Amino acid sequence: MAPSAISEDPVSQLENETSLFIEAAKIDVKSNPHFEPVKPSLTPIATEITSEDSAEPSPACDGFIDSPQTELVEETKTVKSNNWLSLNHVIPSVSEPMSGAKKLRKMLLETDELIICPGVYDGLSARTAIELGFNAMYMTGAGTTASRLGQPDLAIAQLHEMRENAEMIANLDPFGPPLIADMDTGYGGPIMAARTVEQYIRSGVAGAHLEDQVLMKRCGHLGGKRVVPADEYIARIRAAHAARVRLQSDFVLIARTDALQTLGYDECIHRLRMARDEGADVGLLEGFSSKEQAAQAVKDLAPWPLLLNSVENGKSPLITVEEARKMGFRIMIFSFATIAPAYIAIRETLTRLKNQGVVGTPSNITPVKLFEVCGLKHSMAVDMNAGGASFAGDL
Repeated sequence: MAPSAISEDPVSQLENETSLFIEAAKIDVKSNPHFEPVKPSLTPIATEITSEDSAEPSPACDGFIDSPQTELVEETKTVKSNNWLSLNHVIPSVSEPMSGAKKLRKMLLETDELIICPGVYDGLSARTAIELGFNAMYMTGAGTTASRLGQPDLAIAQLHEMRENAEMIANLDPFGPPLIADMDTGYGGPIMAARTVEQYIRSGVAGAHLEDQVLMKRCGHLGGKRVVPADEYIARIRAAHAARVRLQSDFVLIARTDALQTLGYDECIHRLRMARDEGADVGLLEGFSSKEQAAQAVKDLAPWPLLLNSVENGKSPLITVEEARKMGFRIMIFSFATIAPAYIAIRETLTRLKNQGVVGTPSNITPVKLFEVCGLKHSMAVDMNAGGASFAGDL
């Protein structure tokens, strides 16, 4: 989908051609002091999509977010027909601005496609992903730390830097693709985990992953990782979930575990199941040691959706998009997709400048071209539509 279509026509044809009815199912709120009454959008839903060509409603499609529903395994098999929405239709179907969380939740509940999220780390990398029509993006913590601070991913970037960068990226196009962000360990105990979720929600972030590493964490694809006890991790998840419920947000909470290196596969599955039971929407097991292990995790946690973090030349084997799709992953992020190529291009260019005295920029990459990627035409239109004359001539 072209970015211009997102900006210029926020009301999708899907809204004109279909009627969407969402009915919240009744559930018992957990008798836990950390929980408040749950907003209907965070509970199981039943969706009916009725087209103009058919007078009869399609079968209901049930899904869950807050708690696991074991009976859904059989039901999911029966509804996977033509009732799923296309992933490309979700973004324009949500006409409200700043509603990335709602878009991401609809992608998970109302499509059965793999959501591909290129890792972005600044405004230009995000603008490029939008230009190419990606349905979602991922703000990488490693890329944010490297680009904003010039530092390695060793718990150096904290809430302020991460939230500020995520807010900028999430709001580049208020009708654009949703942004998933790294929120590391939550930057403290349960209080800070809740505060991080609240700030991310108010910043327009659609979802984020919260991990079980110690506060002095490191990139998930480095050795020597250490994790906190399971009960301490679950306290973070519980606080994060309660925060998004309190703000009545569709924010997608992703539970991540880095326990594979030290505690093994079974402990990872145990932790993710506990996180799921406390309200996490999606699971992330970081650093798979084999493709078979990745496929097994999807089976062991089904039908709960799992996210796959693809880091080429990292600790895990390379898993292609098609392989991840066949395994059953629902989200796939590429943390180093833009930061690594950017380093290569910058280094090659600066080497050329140092040795040859020229930058060697291709003739089609002009200042105007780069500014157009960054929204030049929209900015000019704002001025002209308001009666300004600053950009009446050619640039």
